[in-house]
Amino acid sequence: MSSRLPAVVSLGELLRAGPVPQPCLIEPGLLPSQGILFCGGEPKIGKSILVTNLALALAAGSARTGFEIPAPRRVLICQFELPTEQFAARLSRMRQPLGAAADANLFIDTRAAGHLLSTPQGLHHFIAAAQTAAAEVIVLDPLYSTHDQDENDTRAMAALCQTLLRLRDASKAALIVVHHLRKSISRYEVGTAFRGSSALNAVGDSYVLLARPSAAPNVVELRFQFRYAAARQPKLLSLDPRTLWYAPAGDVSLEARPRRKVEGADVEQALAALGNQAGYNDLRARIMAAAACSKRTAQIAIAQACREQRIIRNNGRYRIAIDFAAGSRRLQNPSRGRAGPEG
Repeated sequence: MSSRLPAVVSLGELLRAGPVPQPCLIEPGLLPSQGILFCGGEPKIGKSILVTNLALALAAGSARTGFEIPAPRRVLICQFELPTEQFAARLSRMRQPLGAAADANLFIDTRAAGHLLSTPQGLHHFIAAAQTAAAEVIVLDPLYSTHDQDENDTRAMAALCQTLLRLRDASKAALIVVHHLRKSISRYEVGTAFRGSSALNAVGDSYVLLARPSAAPNVVELRFQFRYAAARQPKLLSLDPRTLWYAPAGDVSLEARPRRKVEGADVEQALAALGNQAGYNDLRARIMAAAACSKRTAQIAIAQACREQRIIRNNGRYRIAIDFAAGSRRLQNPSRGRAGPEG
């Protein structure tokens, strides 16, 4: 649409020229059209099984996983952990409850291994594969197999995230990205729990974190963070070992959660939900709503996040303390780093 418009247009012209916004590919709000969904959890918890379920459900237009799929979609899976023969066996097992419903829309990149998004040649491979499949959704499982960068280096992760955006824009497809978590996270972190979270917060549209709510081996809890959709409470999924399909097993009551300390990661997550930039009162209100804490607790958390250089204050606005141009997390203006209510 943008190439057909003048450089500056009125709202009326923009609305008349623009197409009707497309619905989310997975509702409610899990995967926007041409959005990026990050899925993470501890090792061997079932991330790959869940995203393969989602890929099959998208290809078939099925709601088997408990999420609404408005229409069938063409899906390309780029997975790096199983040999093609073993992955085919897994797909064959999952396919049985669906029959042939997904056969024409699900595609597998059998040459994905060895290609890196972090190189021009590798990026070209994935774009070409997506174009061959006419993919509307691309699954990357896992992210660390698509690059050779240091995930603890902010500059490297910022560059990798820009590559994800180039893949999305060139293919015009949504991305589902399996990624692993930091070694130490708080109980209710979601978006900020991922490795390189400061960079990921700039590109991700939604985040799903798998956790074990109990000793039950086949039950996982899904926790969500959405950039554009309304917040939703965690839900339980139960895995059928016979079919390798997850099915809804109920919601997790928010009221049952114990009160906890509000940490720096909560402040980052609240700021990310506000678009990575917000005034003091808006940031404080977001923390209070997300953590169910008092005004005083939110104020203390903001001040502590500034001291820890997780966020910075500049001209009365707060943002996550990451400079993508310089590629490093640092306090941009220490003299403005002290948090306090705006006058």
